[in-house]
Amino acid sequence: MSERLTDEQIAMFRRQLILAEKSCGTIEKYLRDVRKLQHFLAGAPLSKQNILHFKDYVKERYALTTANSILTAVNSLLSFLKLAHLRVKSLRVDKRIFRNEERELKRMEYLRLLKTAQAAKNARLYYIMQTLAATGIRISELKFITVASLAKKAVLVRAKGRERTVLLAPKLCRALKKYASLQGICTGSIFVTKSGRAVDRSNIWAEMKKLCTKARVSPSKVFPHNFRHLFAVSFYEMSHDIVKLADLLGHASIDTTRIYLKESASAHYRQIERLNLII
Repeated sequence: MSERLTDEQIAMFRRQLILAEKSCGTIEKYLRDVRKLQHFLAGAPLSKQNILHFKDYVKERYALTTANSILTAVNSLLSFLKLAHLRVKSLRVDKRIFRNEERELKRMEYLRLLKTAQAAKNARLYYIMQTLAATGIRISELKFITVASLAKKAVLVRAKGRERTVLLAPKLCRALKKYASLQGICTGSIFVTKSGRAVDRSNIWAEMKKLCTKARVSPSKVFPHNFRHLFAVSFYEMSHDIVKLADLLGHASIDTTRIYLKESASAHYRQIERLNLII
């Protein structure tokens, strides 16, 4: 007999993810995605037919890569529940040659976001955006930037079962020391909420979106991870060292780093024009 997806099962799945040493960000996303399945089922049983209907549902409402990430979480849940026979295949995604310019954050747009945050007197967001862009760290890794790390000009980041050292530029350290002093932060993480907890993606996402209109930047370009992309593109344009960039970003595979470095279609057009092969 088919069973229904319960809150208790989701709680047990969460505990399993913790035991598997998944990152906090991964756990949060997996739980968010399986809740989507639970909401979609609305009490209906877990069956192959219903999972396939859910697959069609996410395909229609999300970009293919996002839909596949949701299906990955659902498949993981089904395996945990010993319902592997209900797992579904990922959606086919054709390889993109060029970077999506509608989501590409340019340097001038980044500077306008900073100016807008400063004008709004949102010092925390102002310095968070600079920290993300100047280090390439993930939003979930901000918690590792502490008062003590500023003195060392380096931070040890532990994420996804690996650890790496991220160097902090002296100029960034001076700026963050000034910010910490003004906020009365003498120890621990630099970026915290009013309750003293480390900020997370949900805190920052909404604040960033509020800047878009005044900064004249498309909302599709403004999200925490895009500042990591900005760092990657800027660093590679300066160094052309993909191996070092992969280490700085904490990527286990250079193939992952290459995704960050795809050129835009307009840049490719300019290259074609420089060939001078059209009379």
